[in-house]
Amino acid sequence: MASKQGPALVWFRQDLRLADQRALAAAMEGGRPVVPLYVLDDDTGGDWRLGGAARWWLHGSLAALDAGLRERGSRLVLRRGPAREVVAEVAREAGAASVHAGRMHEPWARRQEREVTAALGDALVLHRTSTLFDLDAIRTKTGGAYGIYAPFLKACRARPAPPEPLPTPARILTPSLPRSDELADWHLLPTRPDWAGGLRETWRPGEAAAQERLRLFLERAVHHYDVGRNLPGEPGSSQISPHLHWGELSPATVWHQVLHAAHETGEGTAHAIDTYLGELIWREFSAYLLLNHPALPEQPLRPAFARLPFRDAPGDLDRWQRGRTGIPIVDAGMRQLWQIGWMHNRVRMIAASFLVKQLLIAWQQGERWFWDTLVDADLANNAVSWQWIAGTGIDSQPFFRVFNPVSQGERWDPAGAYVRRWVPELARLPDRWVHRPWEAPESALDAAGVRIGDTYPAPMVDLGSARGRALAAYRATVKQAAA
Repeated sequence: MASKQGPALVWFRQDLRLADQRALAAAMEGGRPVVPLYVLDDDTGGDWRLGGAARWWLHGSLAALDAGLRERGSRLVLRRGPAREVVAEVAREAGAASVHAGRMHEPWARRQEREVTAALGDALVLHRTSTLFDLDAIRTKTGGAYGIYAPFLKACRARPAPPEPLPTPARILTPSLPRSDELADWHLLPTRPDWAGGLRETWRPGEAAAQERLRLFLERAVHHYDVGRNLPGEPGSSQISPHLHWGELSPATVWHQVLHAAHETGEGTAHAIDTYLGELIWREFSAYLLLNHPALPEQPLRPAFARLPFRDAPGDLDRWQRGRTGIPIVDAGMRQLWQIGWMHNRVRMIAASFLVKQLLIAWQQGERWFWDTLVDADLANNAVSWQWIAGTGIDSQPFFRVFNPVSQGERWDPAGAYVRRWVPELARLPDRWVHRPWEAPESALDAAGVRIGDTYPAPMVDLGSARGRALAAYRATVKQAAA
C-alpha cells in the first residue's frame, strides 16, 4: 500500500450513483484523487449469482455510472474476479492509500468485506450507502435482534432522522488509472434469444433515470399512495425498487424528497406519506432480518416448517412460471414479470400465495424464479417476502391465511384493467367474468372469443380443494412439531 498521500480507491458495490455517495465523499476529502472501481465477482455469491434480469440492469447501470464519472473528469475501472483479490490488486496498481466502500448485508457480501479487510488491513473503510439506519446498532433493550416488524419500526422512528443527502460532486480529481475491462466483454446482456425487449421498453437504468422516476412519483402518486399502491391496473406505485436496489438512488434521498413533496404541496393525507415511509422501513427490516439470519434465503425461520410436505411438481411450476395457470390475476402477474422484469407488489403476494398454498410448491422455488427474472431482485426483500407469504418466517402472515386469487383480483382490479393488459386473450370479457372466465356463460365466452382449455387454460386446480390440502399439510406439520 502506498503512503497516506496516495489516491483513494472507491469500490462501488450496490451504490451505483454519485449523489449522496458517502464512500465517494469520504474518498474525496481534502481534494484527494479518486480511483473508481467496480468488481464483478461471480464466485463469492455462490448459489446467489446474479440472475439474468439483474445482469441486464447492471450493464445499463454501470454504463450510466461511467458516463457520469466521465462528465466529471474521471471514469470507472471495471475488473472481474474474486473481490478479495481484485480490490487489493487494483489498490496496489493505483498506489491507493485507502479504500472506501459501502457496507452490504448479504451473507456473501459480508464475507467479501472480511476477506478484503484481511487483504488490506485497516485501509478498507466501510460506509452506510444502502440503508437509512445503521442496522448493526438497532437492538432490543436486552441487546438482541428484533424479530417483529412493529417494534423494529418503533425503534427506527425513535432514532435520529436519516441525514440530509450529499450533493453530486462537480469534479472528481483522478490520477492515472489502472487498466479496465470492457463492459461489453462481460456479456451481461442476453444474445440469443434476446428476451430483454420488454425490459428495454420499460426501464432505463442509471442515476438520472432513477431521479426522473422518483420525480414523477412525487408529482403524481405519492399523495394517494396508501390507496393507489394496491391497484395494479393504475400507476399508483413508485416503481423505484430496482433503482433503490442498485443504489442509483439512496434511501435517504427518497426519504427526504417524499417529506419535502408532502410539505410543499399539502396534498393527499399524512397517512399516504406515512405508508410510503413505512415501506422504506420495511425494506430496512428485510435487510436487518437477513443480517441477523444469514440462512434466511434457504431455510424457514420457523424450523418446524422445514418438514412441510411440499410437492415436487415441475410441470405445475412451469405453468406458474409461464403464466398459464388458468387464474387470470396470477397469470397476469407472471407474464408481467417475464416481459418487464417487475411485478406489482399486490400481485406478487397473490401469485406467491398461489404457488405455495394452492399448488403446495416450496417457497424456495418461487424465490429462485423471482431472483432470476426480477430487475429489482434483492436477496433480503425476496427471501423475507416469500417467507412472509408462506407463513414460515418470524414476522409472517398466519399460515392458515390463504389468498383467494379470484376475490383478490375482483377487489383490487375490479374492472380487470391489469388482467386485460397482460392476458389479452381475456380482454373482451365483461368485468363480471374477467377474473373467473371458467364460470362465464357460453354466450359471453363466444362474444369475447374465449375458449376455455383452448385460447385460455382451465384452472389448474380447484381453489377450494387446494386450499384445504395446504391447510391440512400445514396443520399436520405444526402438530408433528409440537408432539
